[in-house]
Parts: sequence; C-alpha cells; structure tokens
Amino acid sequence: MPWSPEAPFNDLPPLPPEGIDLEPKPVLKATVEARTALATLAQAGQLLPNPNILIHAVPLLEAQASSEIENIVTTADELFMHVESGGGDHATKEALRYRNALFAGVESIRNRPLTSSTAARICSELQGREIAVRAVPGTRIANPTTRQVVYAPPEGADLIGEKLSAWERFIHAEDDLDPLVRMAVAHYQFEAIHPFHDGNGRTGRVINILMLIEAGLLHDPILYLSRAIIARKNDYYRLLRAVTAEDAWIEWIIYMLDVVRESATSTTRKIGAIRTCQDDIAERARDATPGGRDAQFLEVLFDQPYCRIGAVASRCDVSRQTASSWLHALVVAGLLSDVKVGRERLFVNHEFLDVLTRAE
Repeated sequence: MPWSPEAPFNDLPPLPPEGIDLEPKPVLKATVEARTALATLAQAGQLLPNPNILIHAVPLLEAQASSEIENIVTTADELFMHVESGGGDHATKEALRYRNALFAGVESIRNRPLTSSTAARICSELQGREIAVRAVPGTRIANPTTRQVVYAPPEGADLIGEKLSAWERFIHAEDDLDPLVRMAVAHYQFEAIHPFHDGNGRTGRVINILMLIEAGLLHDPILYLSRAIIARKNDYYRLLRAVTAEDAWIEWIIYMLDVVRESATSTTRKIGAIRTCQDDIAERARDATPGGRDAQFLEVLFDQPYCRIGAVASRCDVSRQTASSWLHALVVAGLLSDVKVGRERLFVNHEFLDVLTRAE
C-alpha cells in the first residue's frame, strides 16, 4: 500500500532498507571527510589542559541548539547562569533537562548497550517524568505554518515495540556498515517510529551522540551536532520526509555526514579559541592577584563562564575570604564582572562566554 501522510505508517519497513546500497561513492567520500574531522577534533581535545571545559560546556550548547530545533528557545547565557541551580524560565529548564538527559544516556551506555530502554530513559529525563511508548492512537505531525499533516507515525504499543526491537537489532548488527552511516540511518528510523508522545526529536539527537560514543568515534559528548542542523533546519525536515516518501536515503545520509563534519570542524576551531583565551587570561590574572599563579584557580575559571566563590574555595583549598579576594581582584582588573542572581553572587568570565557562544 502506498504511503500517505494522513495514514499511520504501520508498514514502516525495517532496517536496512531493502535493495538500496547505503554506501555508494558519494557516501564513502562524505564518510571519510567526517571521520577525518572527528579524528582532528579528538586530537585537539587532548591538547586542552582541562578537557572538562568541553565536557561541561558543549552539552549545554547542544542542549540549547537541539531544544531550539523544537522551538524551545533560550540563550546560552541563561543556561550557563542557571546550570547549577536548575533555575531560569521554562525554556531554560527544558534545555537543562536535555543536558541531564544526555549525561544520563552517556552514563547508561558506559555500562550496557544502547537500547529502546535507553531511549525511554532519555525521554523521561527530557520530560521530567516517566515516559512509555505511545499507546493512544491519533498522533499526527503537521507543518507548523500551514497545519497540514505531513506524517502519521505507526500506532499501537505492541507494533511500536516491534519496530523498536528491529531498530535495536540494526544498531547492533555485526556487519561492515560504517558507524556514521548507521547513525544516520538509525536516526531516520527512530524519528519515523516516533515512539513517544513528545520529545522524540531531542531524544533522537541524544541517541546520535551516544551511537558515536558507543562506536568509539567519540569518548565524551563534545560534538555540537544540533547547531549545524539548525543552520539547515529546513533541509533536516525535508530530507527526513523524502526518505519516507521517496526512499531518498543517500541524500539524507550525506546530509547527516556533512552535519558531523561541520560540527567536528567548528568544535575544533572552538578548542583553538578556548586555548588562546585561557593563555591570555592566565597571563593577565598573574599580574592581578596572587591567585593568578594558582593552577587550580585558573582551571576553575574555565569550568563554566559563571564562577562561584564556593567553587574556588573548594577547588583551591582556600577560605571563602581568599577566594572572594582573588575573584574581586579580577573584577577590578577587568577580567571578570560580578552579578547577583537571587541571593548568590556570580563572577562572569565574559571573554570565555563569548568564545563558547560565537559561531566558529
């Protein structure tokens, strides 16, 4: 039966797609370029004195961008300001839950393989409550402008469970398919199954990162994939639909490989900018305060753009008074500014924040 956007796609075929070569020459070329960019990123990350900079910052930026794809809009500034308190407006809290979901997913695959249960845990973290697969029929995905239905996912909890089981078998299949191509194909399938009532897009984009970690192409979640998707958001949705309607797998796979390459390249450039910023601030901090010669103090200034007195006191094993004097000396020197958020005073490393949030 031909596909219709109005009818539940209960006949969604399992993976791999029958009769389609998923790795023709254009895909192989794009795969090599993406792998090269990932290897360069891995090398650049090892050159950072404190790799936690990326582990702390990139998931927040990814959270902001992935949420923005779903029209949940906050700013990186708001996220960094509220990351420890969990406060902020509704959109900020939603994006912070994305970061928590990403970390929960990474923790999960360190101990067990990626499965549909992992996906449910991720979606539950995103929603802030326990989530199970859709049981109620009637889910329709519409164009947000025209309200025209563009897709109806499979219906019925048992059928969705079967589709997810087949998806699991594909992502762990022992064949020669490149892991990057597998990620692209599996991402389409997960979005087409649309197993949950809400949060499928964000869950699927977390799974992309987890698949790369599980395949050994990343060690930590330091790839900023969703920003590249936002830059070509219309293509993202258009190509997803084209796979459903026309079996246009190759265009979709190349798009996702290009997203990986662009993301890895821009993150590598960002690492270079972070190192330059670190060196510059370290040199100026040494002239501004005795704390500027403390390696732990310089490190904590780059854990997050918003620094707390308690964090400095704990990491540097000094009194709160000493930590406060070091931070205030950097404010006087123009390296930091201080802001009051609720009852707490935060010290903002604006140069670092600018490096993190600007496009590279």
